[in-house]
Parts: sequence; structure tokens; C-alpha cells
Amino acid sequence: MTVFDPPAHIPPAEDLGRLHFVGIGGVGMAPVARIAVERGLPVSGSDIKRTAAIDALEVAGARVRIGQAAKNLDGVDTVVVSTGVRPDNVEIVEAGRRGLRVVHRATALAALMVGRTAVLIAGTHGKTTTTSMTAVALEGLGEEPSYAIGGEIGATGVSGRAGRGAVFVAEADESDGTFRHYQPDIAVVTNVELDHAEYFTSLDHVRDQFVEFTRRIKPSGLLLACADDPGAVAVGRIARDAGTRVLWYGEAADADYRIADLEIVDAHAHFTLHARGRESRVRLGVPGRYNALNAAAAFAVLAELGIDPSRIPEAVGSYAGARRRMELKGEAAGVRVYDDYMHHPTEIAATLAAFRALAGDGRLIVAFQPQRFSRAQAFLRQYGEPLGAADAVVVMEVYPGSGETPIPGVTGETIAGDVPLPADRVAFEPDAAAAVKRLADWARPGDVVVTAGAGDVTTLGPKVLDLLKSRTRDQK
Repeated sequence: MTVFDPPAHIPPAEDLGRLHFVGIGGVGMAPVARIAVERGLPVSGSDIKRTAAIDALEVAGARVRIGQAAKNLDGVDTVVVSTGVRPDNVEIVEAGRRGLRVVHRATALAALMVGRTAVLIAGTHGKTTTTSMTAVALEGLGEEPSYAIGGEIGATGVSGRAGRGAVFVAEADESDGTFRHYQPDIAVVTNVELDHAEYFTSLDHVRDQFVEFTRRIKPSGLLLACADDPGAVAVGRIARDAGTRVLWYGEAADADYRIADLEIVDAHAHFTLHARGRESRVRLGVPGRYNALNAAAAFAVLAELGIDPSRIPEAVGSYAGARRRMELKGEAAGVRVYDDYMHHPTEIAATLAAFRALAGDGRLIVAFQPQRFSRAQAFLRQYGEPLGAADAVVVMEVYPGSGETPIPGVTGETIAGDVPLPADRVAFEPDAAAAVKRLADWARPGDVVVTAGAGDVTTLGPKVLDLLKSRTRDQK
């Protein structure tokens, strides 16, 4: 048995003793470490470089070492690792030599949930937003939830918090199969598609792992599945046939939480939700038609937790977004610049449709950076068409995943060649500085510029804004 296999027993976090997180500043590790610190548990960690996340953890009370070494494990009882930590890491090797307990971050998070009502939100797309919506709504309703999310909530600026309430909401990341470690009271499956080709071998493999995730739902628990997504429907039916209570949400006519009268007003989704014999009008504070489904899932979670349905629409509508999810970076020279984490063809299509509505009469200009050679290979000829929804596109070189090496023929240039736009409106640009200049050259007042992808493309937006501002000053 390895740390990636679902544990037979999840101990309370307090039984794990002093916790040490290898790579504590990682997007998945930092929220777990923060919750442990806020719960009063002794926490240390290490990472290869200092980041804002590490600074925040130190302020909260964690002891962090920059640089990894065997001595960092002095006084430690349990070592927490993630999939990105190599087995030959000096601290992993030392943990084995000392006979220390080593657990995956998913197990540590599951341990922190013991004794709470565990809400786990899974899906190929939309899980960060849905988890954030649910957490923000619960906080607004005074429920003081704990939460762990793979992105910072815009309103709080943090991705993890230990609340005093009974509910623990967490994003269940399927990318390495470790979402099978959790034992949900309520589980959500937003959709099921092939992604993370470095781990999953086929869509059937993805579906099988989601089925295993639903089998971990407690006997008295509930699965909320999207009735509009074929993959989620397949998983939900298997769970239902196995005896799990399943409720459905979406626009489907037979959904238990049914979306109707969906309108897009100023790029935001407004809709009526039919559930339990009543109608609730929901007005979202974030753009995108696809967010109606995310909001319906959040609404259903809140209702099934026993929240008064009359209070839910305002609470869900108060959600103002998460970092890197249609995040406005600023405006200069009449050009709005946004950043988004979209990296899968389905996400690109849905998110660019929302940005198109935001742009109004302006043009939509996109810089896209493919992420992971394995993912880019799996979807190589599927990126072009959704990117063609923009008016102009810069494609950057593939941003490699941890430990990945280039794959012949899998390049940003290939993707750029598939974008169905005139040649003067598509560019392959592997150099970041040149990509910034091209975006600024193309942009004019009223346009929307979007930096898109799961790699370091996120750093381009502020540079585009700086260049536009400097040009404006020069013209005065």
C-alpha cells in the first residue's frame, strides 16, 4: 500500500502529532497546512523558494524552512506529501529512515474533516468555483465553515480556513486519484471528462475513479450530480444502483434542483431554481452562463445541509469570484485585462463565451499557454476551435508539468496553426516579453485581453497593463 491508496481508517488530525509538510507552499498543501495551524496543531514545513503563501503561513504560526534537508524532520511525527514530491526527495528518504508516518495531503485533509459534516466537491471542471461559492455562502449565513480550495477566494484572499462551524467544505481534486481518500457526507460531481493525461489512461479510467470516489460516501450520505453532463449522469446512476442516495441538479427537466428561465444580464447569469415545490430567483455576481450550474450545485448543498431556502439565493449571489477565475487584473488605456486558469478545451469554450459577453462591442484578445506536454498531446487538435471564439490569439509554448519532458510535435506552434482565424490575428509566441508586446499592440480602447492557462502565463497581465499605461503617458 502506498500513500496514494485510500486508507482503511482515517484518524482524527489530532492523532497525527506534529505535522511536517514537504512543499508546504503548494496550491494543494498550503490550505491544508493553514487549517491545521488554525486548529492549534503543531505544523512545520519546507519548500524550495519563498512565496506569499509561505509568508502567510508563517504569520499564522507555521514554522517553515526554505530548502529541504533531513534535519527539518527533527521532532516530527507525521510527514505530509503531495503527488509532486519525488520519492527520492531528501526529506522523504529521511522519513523512511526514521520510520515516520508518511501520508498524502488528501489523507491529512480527510483527517482534519473527522467530526465535521464533510462536503466534497469533485469534477473535471468547476470544482474550485463551486467549492468557493458554497464556502462564501456558508460564511455569509453565519455558519462559520472550514474550507480547503485549490484557489484563493477573492473576498478573503485565502484558500483554507478552520471555521468553528459544523461544516467542512473542500475541493476534491481527481488529478492523481487521491480524492478517493475522503469520506463525504455530501459529495458533488459537476462533470466527468478526460483530463490529466499524465495519470488517467482513458475516459473509462476517469469514470471508474469517480465511481470509487462516490463509493466512499457515508451510508447516510448524499451524492449531488449534474443532470446535464453525460459523465456525471453515468457516475450518478452507478452510485444510485449501488444504494447511494442521489439527487440531480441542472437544466434537465427531471432535475431535483432545476434551472429555468436562464438569462444573461451584463454577462451574469440570472435564473430560477425549482426545488422542493418552490421557486427561487438567483442573480449571480460573477460572469458566465456555466456559473449557473456551479451556483445550482452550491444551492443544492446548502439546502441539503438544512439551510432555509429563502436565505440561499442572496448568499450564493454574494460570491464575487476566486483568484484566476475570470479575475480582473486592471484596466489601462480603455483596455480591461483578465486572467483565467482555463486549460482544457471544454473550459476554454465555456469561459471564452462568458468573456465574449463581457467584451460587448469590444474585441476579445487571448494569450493561451498550454500546460503539461501530456495534456497538450491528449488534446492537441482540440484547442484550435474553442480559441477561435476570440478575435485575436497569441499561443505560447507548452508549460511543462513537474518532471515532464517535451514530446516531439506537441508544441504551441501546432496549436496556433489550428486556430480558425486569419493569419494576421494568430501568433505563436514562445517569448513572454514578445507576447506582452503583441497583446498591447493589438489592444485598443473597449477591448478585453485575457491571459489563459494553468502555467506562468498569469504573470503577463500586469505587464500588459504596465505597457499600456506607459504608452498612454508617452502620448500626453
